[in-house]
Amino acid sequence: MIPDDLASPRDLISRSLRDDILSGQMEPGHRLIEANIAERFGVSRVPVREALSQLQSEGFVELVRYRGATVSGASRADALELMQVRRGLEVLSAQLAAQRHGGDVADALSAIVDRARQARSTDAMNAVPPLVFEFHELVATASGNRQLGEMLDRALRRVSWVFDRHLEARADAEWDDHAAIAHAILNGSPVQAGYLMSEHIAKDELLIRELHAG
Repeated sequence: MIPDDLASPRDLISRSLRDDILSGQMEPGHRLIEANIAERFGVSRVPVREALSQLQSEGFVELVRYRGATVSGASRADALELMQVRRGLEVLSAQLAAQRHGGDVADALSAIVDRARQARSTDAMNAVPPLVFEFHELVATASGNRQLGEMLDRALRRVSWVFDRHLEARADAEWDDHAAIAHAILNGSPVQAGYLMSEHIAKDELLIRELHAG
């Protein structure tokens, strides 16, 4: 996870509110009043609005003109459903990518794993979340299926918060998974690539289930 001293006010606020929603501390329908949130974090209303907009794009918050923001009625359930949809798309993407041995982005897939390892070795953990997102985008590109890539891009952008949340605890395992997936893709092993991707995404699903249980 990006350290607090490196995160923007928007990211700090959205992360905290997201945690409150997923843990059940903020129930569906709970009003999110900008002035109260700004006071809580000691900021102006600008980063609060930015954070609420981010949470709206993720499905956690509903913004209604003249009424303000409220916690989405299905936000917690939607989070798990979205992860399940993402899993199916990612598995297919990895399988197609392996059939093409990485296609035009084969070298980029290999290089990004090395870049992440270097970031880990130098403790530049704030650089890792964007690399996680980039890795999954590269796999989608490697699939050669433009429609699949567009669907997966939308799903990834909505669940990108998961990458930050579990990064610190799973940094090593995260990139061990990615290295294995990339190896299977580059070696042209669709079954192995699909299986490894499925197991990788299942860990994110487990995280969501644990948050629901909390």
